[in-house]
Amino acid sequence: MTAVQGRIAEIQNRILMLSANRTSSTSAAWSGAAAAAGLTGTAAAGTSTSLGAGDGSAGAAVVAAASKYLGVPYAWGGTDPASGLDCSGLVQRVYKDLGIDLPRTSAQQATSGTPVASLAEARPGDLVFFDNSSSRAGIDHVGIYIGDGKMIAAPQAGDVVKVQSVGNPDLIRRVLPDTPAASGAPATAAAARGSGLAGVPYSDLFAAAGAKHGIEPGLLAAVAKTESNFSSSAVSAAGATGLMQFMPATARGLGIDPADPASAIDGAARYLRQLTDQFGSTSLALAAYNAGPGTVSRYGGVPPYGETQSFVTKVLTAAEAYS
Repeated sequence: MTAVQGRIAEIQNRILMLSANRTSSTSAAWSGAAAAAGLTGTAAAGTSTSLGAGDGSAGAAVVAAASKYLGVPYAWGGTDPASGLDCSGLVQRVYKDLGIDLPRTSAQQATSGTPVASLAEARPGDLVFFDNSSSRAGIDHVGIYIGDGKMIAAPQAGDVVKVQSVGNPDLIRRVLPDTPAASGAPATAAAARGSGLAGVPYSDLFAAAGAKHGIEPGLLAAVAKTESNFSSSAVSAAGATGLMQFMPATARGLGIDPADPASAIDGAARYLRQLTDQFGSTSLALAAYNAGPGTVSRYGGVPPYGETQSFVTKVLTAAEAYS
C-alpha cells in the first residue's frame, strides 16, 4: 500500500511539473504533436493494471492515463485528442483507455458509479462534478480527481487540459469497480455490478428507482430508450419533455422535474407502480403511461391507437433485452 501511495504521489508530481512547463499551442500544432505521440483518437494499448483491486492501483492508473492528455486544446463537443477535448470527452476518453465505458455528457456521467460523500473521502480517479451555469440547473462540468485537492480537467474554450484546484464540487462519483472484473469480462461499471443493464446510461438510477417502487429496472430503461433514446433534453412535438417524456401536467401532479434524470426516473417508477396497481398488468400500465389512464379505462384495454400499441410493443421488447 505504501508503494502504491508513493506511486500516486510520483505521478501527481510529474503531472504538476508537466502542467507548469507546458504552454498553450494551436490546434494545428497539437495535431502534429498528437500524431507523433500516437494519440490519434484510438484507444490506448491494454493496461496490465487490475482495476478495482482496492489497493489504490486503479486510481493511479486513471491519473496516469489522464496525464498523457495534458495540453490538449479544449474543444466544445470534442472527443478526439487529435483535434481537442471537452471536459466530458476527456473523462470518457481516459476511462475508455482503461477499458471502462462511460456515457458521453457530464450530466450522464454524474449518474455512473456510486456517490462519494465528500472531498475528504475522494480517491484519485474519482470524478468531480460541478453546476457552473446560473441560467440552467444541472451538472455541466467534470474533472478527474488526482488527490491533494487537485484535478485534471478540460476547463473552457481557449484553454487546454490541465491540472487545477478542485474547489467545491457539487457531486463526486466513484466509477471504478469495487472488485476486479472477471477475466475476459467487459470492465464497464454496470457489468461490474452484475446488472442486465451493462452499458446503459443511468443504470444505477433505474436500479435504485426500480427497487424503491417495485418496478423492474429493465422496464424503466426500456421506457427511457423508447421515449427519448436516453436523452434528458428531449422534447416531443406534443410537449412531453425529458428522459422519461412527461407532459407538464403529469410532471406537476407527480411533483417531479422532468429535465432532471434522477427525478424523472423516480417519478416514472412511481407512476408505473400506480398504473400497474390500477390496471393489473404491465401492458395496460404502459398503455396508460403513453395515452393516459382515462383513455385505457374508456377502452377497457390498450386503446386502438397505432402510436400506443407500438409503444407498448417496443417497451416490452426492449425490457426483455435488458432483463
